[in-house]
Amino acid sequence: MNKKVMLLLVCLFTSVGLMIAQTPKKVTGVVISEEDDQPVVGASVLIKGTTLGTVTNIDGQFTIDNVPSTARTW
Repeated sequence: MNKKVMLLLVCLFTSVGLMIAQTPKKVTGVVISEEDDQPVVGASVLIKGTTLGTVTNIDGQFTIDNVPSTARTW
């Protein structure tokens, strides 16, 4: 009986981990100029290795939805 319970728990935790790993990410941020510490309006922001991207708003903010979980962020 203990082996069956342990196997069930392993399967449960593995399936939950796989579902979480497949969840798309949402990337948000602000682009600030290094020269004067002001927001950069209209800056292009791209996710490396994909065709996903956007442009910053008047406050330098951006949001990119549905970023694949395999995309690298730093």
